[in-house]
Amino acid sequence: MRPDDIALIGYDDIYFAASAAIPLSSVRQPSWELGRAATELLMAEIEDDGSVEYRHVVFPPELVIPESAVGRQERRQ
Repeated sequence: MRPDDIALIGYDDIYFAASAAIPLSSVRQPSWELGRAATELLMAEIEDDGSVEYRHVVFPPELVIPESAVGRQERRQ
């Protein structure tokens, strides 16, 4: 196994991922949309008159690849 055979990826696209000496690819969650949906669900619970419809909310994550990682596959070949 060689070092090029291993890759790391972060989660939540924190500031450190982009500002590290070697920028880290990361999975980004739509935090604003998550907060809005959570608030709407909470308000529905608070205002519940017994008819709240429970629902499962899914937000697709986004893969954030820093420019320094673009083309890595081509360099390995």
